[in-house]
Amino acid sequence: MEANKIIIKPLMSEKSYADIAKKRYWFVVDKAATKTQIKQAVEELFGVSVDSVHTSITAQKPKKRQGRTAGYTQSRKKAIVTLKADSKPIAFFESLS
Repeated sequence: MEANKIIIKPLMSEKSYADIAKKRYWFVVDKAATKTQIKQAVEELFGVSVDSVHTSITAQKPKKRQGRTAGYTQSRKKAIVTLKADSKPIAFFESLS
C-alpha cells in the first residue's frame, strides 16, 4: 500500500492540538493499514523518526433523524503517532501549536 493512501488526513481537535507540543500527532488512516505500515508511511512522507503508533477504530453511530431520512456517522480508524525525542517535528503541525 502506498504511503499517501495510508495517511488520509490529519485529525484536528482540541486534544490533538495539546499533543503537538509532546511530538504526538493524530491522523485518520486507512482501515486496513497496520501499525508498521502507518509508521513507515509517516517516516516516508514527513522525514521523521517514529517512536510508537497507537490505533483505534471508531464504530459508526446513528445520526440524528432529519425528516424521514436516518443515517449513520462514518466509521474510521485513527492513529496517534509519537515521534522520538531527537526527531525533528512535523512542519505542517508547527504552525498550529
